[in-house]
Amino acid sequence: MRGKWAQGIEPRHFTWVIKDKVAVCERPGGYSSAHRKIRRQEEIIWIRQNNFDFVVSMCSSNQNLHNYEEMGVPFHHVPFSGPSAGPLSLTRSMATIRDHVAAGDKIVVHREQLGERITGLVAAYLLWMGLVPNGPQAISITERLFERELGQVARELVAMVDRCDPASEVPVDAFAHTADDEIDDGGVAEPDHD
Repeated sequence: MRGKWAQGIEPRHFTWVIKDKVAVCERPGGYSSAHRKIRRQEEIIWIRQNNFDFVVSMCSSNQNLHNYEEMGVPFHHVPFSGPSAGPLSLTRSMATIRDHVAAGDKIVVHREQLGERITGLVAAYLLWMGLVPNGPQAISITERLFERELGQVARELVAMVDRCDPASEVPVDAFAHTADDEIDDGGVAEPDHD
C-alpha cells in the first residue's frame, strides 16, 4: 500500500473526548446494513497508523474482533448496553476507560453507532471522574462536544453515576484479547436504536 491509502481513513464520527488519550467513533466499517468490509479495513488501518494502543469495543456482539486481531490492533471487548444493564455495567465501562488513561494508553471507544449509549457514557465518565462538577455540566459539555442534544438514554446514564462505585478496580488487561484467544464471530449486531 502506498500514499494516502497506506494511512487509511478516519472512522465516522471520530471525536476526541480527552485529546490524544480517549476518542469515540462509530464501529469501524459502519453499522448494520451500512457496514462495508473495505471501509472497515481502511478505518482499522487509520487507527493502527495513528498509534492507538487499544480499541475498546462496547458492542453487544463480537463483530470486528477478528478483524482487529488479524490487523494487529489490540482490543478489549467490554459489552455495554446502556442504562438497562445497571450501575455495575456502567462502572465497569467507565473504569476500563479510566484505567487505560491511567496506564498512559491512547484508546478509541465504539459501539455500533455513535448514539445515546456512547454519548451518555462519555457524559457519565466526565462526571464520575470529577472532570466536571455536576450532571447538568457533564450533559452540556457532551452536547457541545458531539454537536447534538443528549436524549433520555444518555441522561439516564448521567443520573446513574451516583450509584457507581468510584473506587471500582478493573485491571487494564481484564478484557484484553490476544492472538491465542478464541473469538466466536457468529454473533449478529444489535442495533443501537438511538
